[in-house]
Amino acid sequence: MFQKFILLCLFLSVHLSVSAQNYNLTISGQIIDKHDNSNLQGAVIAINDSNTVVYSDENGNYKLENLCPGDLILKVTHPYCEPQTKKVTLKGNSVINFRLEHHLEELNEVLLKGKLYDKNLNSSISNQIKTEELENFSNASLGDALKTLSGVSSLNTGSSIVKPIIQGLHSSRVLIINDNVRLHDQQWGEDHAPNVDINSAANVTVIKGASALKYGGDAVGGTIVIEPQKAPLKDTLMGKTILTGATNGRGGTLATSLIKANSNGFNYRIQGSLKRLGDLESPNYQLTNTGQRENNISLGIGLNKIDYGIDFSYKLTNSEIGILRAAHIGNITDLEISINRQIPNFIDDFSYSITSPKQEVTHQIFKLSTFKKLKGIGEVNLQYSFQNNDRQEFDVRRGELRDKPAMDMNLKTHTLLAQLEWTALENFDSNFGVELNAQTNLPNPDTGVRRLIPDYDMYSVGAFATTEYDLSNKWKVDAGIRYDFSAIDAEKFYFESRWEQLNYDEIFPQFETNRIENGQIFTTPNFDYHNVSGTIGATHTFANDWQLITNLSSASRAPNPSELFSDGLHHSLARIELGELQIDSEQSFKIGAELQGTVDNFGFSLQPYYNHINNFIILEPSGADTSIRGAFPVWQYRQSDSRLFGVDASASYTYRNFDLVSNLAYVNGQDLEQDLPLINMPPFNIRNALTYRKTEWNNFYISFISQLVTEQNRFSDNNFDVRIINRTTGEFEEKEVDISTPPEAYHLLDIRSGMQFEFGKKRLQINLIVNNMLNASYRSYLNALRFYADEVGTNAMLQLKLNY
Repeated sequence: MFQKFILLCLFLSVHLSVSAQNYNLTISGQIIDKHDNSNLQGAVIAINDSNTVVYSDENGNYKLENLCPGDLILKVTHPYCEPQTKKVTLKGNSVINFRLEHHLEELNEVLLKGKLYDKNLNSSISNQIKTEELENFSNASLGDALKTLSGVSSLNTGSSIVKPIIQGLHSSRVLIINDNVRLHDQQWGEDHAPNVDINSAANVTVIKGASALKYGGDAVGGTIVIEPQKAPLKDTLMGKTILTGATNGRGGTLATSLIKANSNGFNYRIQGSLKRLGDLESPNYQLTNTGQRENNISLGIGLNKIDYGIDFSYKLTNSEIGILRAAHIGNITDLEISINRQIPNFIDDFSYSITSPKQEVTHQIFKLSTFKKLKGIGEVNLQYSFQNNDRQEFDVRRGELRDKPAMDMNLKTHTLLAQLEWTALENFDSNFGVELNAQTNLPNPDTGVRRLIPDYDMYSVGAFATTEYDLSNKWKVDAGIRYDFSAIDAEKFYFESRWEQLNYDEIFPQFETNRIENGQIFTTPNFDYHNVSGTIGATHTFANDWQLITNLSSASRAPNPSELFSDGLHHSLARIELGELQIDSEQSFKIGAELQGTVDNFGFSLQPYYNHINNFIILEPSGADTSIRGAFPVWQYRQSDSRLFGVDASASYTYRNFDLVSNLAYVNGQDLEQDLPLINMPPFNIRNALTYRKTEWNNFYISFISQLVTEQNRFSDNNFDVRIINRTTGEFEEKEVDISTPPEAYHLLDIRSGMQFEFGKKRLQINLIVNNMLNASYRSYLNALRFYADEVGTNAMLQLKLNY
C-alpha cells in the first residue's frame, strides 16, 4: 500500500509539473493586407474552431497565451477577407504572421490584383494625388495636377502642352505608366505632352527615383503611375459626370464615366471626355492660336474570380493643339526682335479656330491581361499591349502645302509582359518578370520637309527581380535588379557636308551606303545597348510612428531616337534640333531619404536627395540658322557628367476647421565637366494652401492657394550673336540674342470653393475655381515659348460634379 501511495504522489507531481510547463506557451504575430501591407485591425484568430478567440489590435498585432505543445489549427477571419487556416506544431513560443486577401472593401479595390503601386510596399520615396484632387483639374492636364506635389514642376510649350519634371528631370527620364501600360508616345520631345486623359485617373502616384524596376530600368528621374477606377466585386452600377466651364479660352470640359459590376466578377467600364477651348488670354493681350480640342474615350470589360481573371481595355486620346502664332518668325531680324520685345509680334482677335502652327495627335492603347493564383507559390500575370501613336505637326505654309503637315510620324509599339509574384516564403514578397518590346517609327515621306526623325525599328528585352522582406514590425528592406537590352536600326539621309564635318565618315564608315541623292548620303545607323539598373532600400518605423525611408538606386537609360538622329526644325518648339550619333547611355547613381511623421495636429515630410549622372545628355542652344521656312534658334545634343541635388519638403497643420498645407522644392543641377549650371532646372518654389471647412454647411470649403516661384539665378550663358538688318539705316549690324537670362520671380494666388448637395443616392458637388486671381503678368523659365509672350491671366472656372 505504501508503494502505491508513493507512485501516486510521483505521478501527481510530474503531472502538475508538466501541466505548469504546457500552459505557458504563446503564439503572436501580425495580420497584414496581402496587397498593400497595411495592418488589419479586428481580425479574429481562433484555435481549433473553439470559442476562445483573440482580436488583432490597431497595428494588426495579436497574441495567444497559455498554450500547450502539440498540433494546433489556427483560423483567421476578417471582414471582406478570405478566411485563412494554418496547421501549427507548437513546441515553443512562436511568431506567425498572416497575409490576407483583402478584396471586397472599397470601390477602388482589386480588378485583377491590388494597387499597382503603393509607397508602403517598399522604400520608394513617393507622393500621391487622390481622386478628389484630380477632379479639380478636369479642365487641365496631367502635368498641371502633378505640379501640386513637392518636387514636381512642369516643362511647358505655351499654355496647353505640359510635361512633368521630377526633381529636375523630364521627358524620356520620366516613365509614365497608364493602367499598367508604359506609355510610348514619342515622349522624347519637350513639346510632346503625355497622351493621358486626366479624367480617366482615380489616383496618380509619383515615384521619385529608379526604385520601380518592374516598370523599367531607365527611370532616371522617376515614374508616374496612373490608376483608373477599379470595379468592385459586388452588384452595383455607379458613375459620375463632371462639367467645367472656363472664362479664359471661353470653353470647358465634359467628362463622364460608368462602371457596371457584378458579384460573380463580371464587369464593364466606359469613360469619355470632351474639351473645347478657344484662344487663351494673358493679362494684357490675346494669345493668338492657342485653342485646344480633345476627344477621349476608355472602354473595358473583365472577369475577376479572385483566383483567376481576365481583362481587356481600349483607350483613345485625340487632341488638336494650337501653337502660339507669334513663336514662328520669318527671318533672322524678326527672330531678334521677337525675342527682345515685350509683346508678341502677332496678335489677333479671339477665335475658336486652330490654324497652323499646331499639333494633331491620336494615341490608342489596346491591353489584354490575365492572372492566375498558384497555391503555395503566388500569382502569375501575363499582359499584352499594343500602342499606336499618330503625330502631325503643321507649320505656317502657303499654296499646295498649306494643309499638309510638316512632320507626320506614326509609332507602333507591341509589348509582352510576364510576371510572377512569389509569396511562398513568410515575410517575403518577391517579383520576377520579363518584358519584350517591338517598336516601329514610320514618318510620312510626303511632307515636303526634311524629316526631323528618320525611319527606325527598335527592339528591347528586359528582365527584373525584386524582393521585399519584413525584418520586424519596425524594419522593412527591399532590393531589386533589372537588365535591359535594346537594339535600334535606322535609315537616314545626311548632308554629305555635315556627315564629313562631324567626322562620321571616319567614325561610322559601316553605316554608309553607295546611295547619294542631291548631296545627301543614305545611311543605316544601328546601335545595341546593354543597361543594368538596381535598387536597395530600407524603411524604419520609430516608436512614435515616424518613418525613415532610405533608398539607393542606379538607373541606366539608352539614348532615344531624338537624341541620336534629330536633324531639322522641331515645329512646335520653333527651333532647329541636331542629334549626335556618338551619344552613349546615361547611368545615374541616386541616394534619397525621407523622414515623415506627425506630432499632434502637425505632419511633415522631408526628402533630400543626391543624383550623380554619368554621360548626362544635354540639349542646349548653340546659335541660330535660317531656312526656307524662317529663322530659328539651333539647339544641339551633347553629353557630360553631371550632378543634381536638392530637397523636397511638405508640412500640414490642422486647427479646428482650418487646414494648412505647405510644399517647397529646391534643385541644383551642375555640368561637372564644364563647371556650368544645367539648363532648364526648376527655380526654388513654395506652395501654401489654407482651407476652411464647415461640414454642417453642405460640406462647404474654401481654399486660398499661394505659389511663389523665385528667379532662377543659376544659369549658363547660351546667348549668341546674329547679323541683322537695321530697318532704319538699311545696314547690317551685329546683335546679341539673349535666350539665357531667366525671367523675374512671380507670385500667384488661386482660390477654390465648393459645396455638396444630396439627392437620395446622388451627390452634386459645385466648385468655383479661380486661377491667377490677381491677373499677374509673368513668364515661366520652364516655358519654351517664354521669349514670345506672357503666361495666361485670370481664369475662373465653374465645375458641376454629379455622382450616381
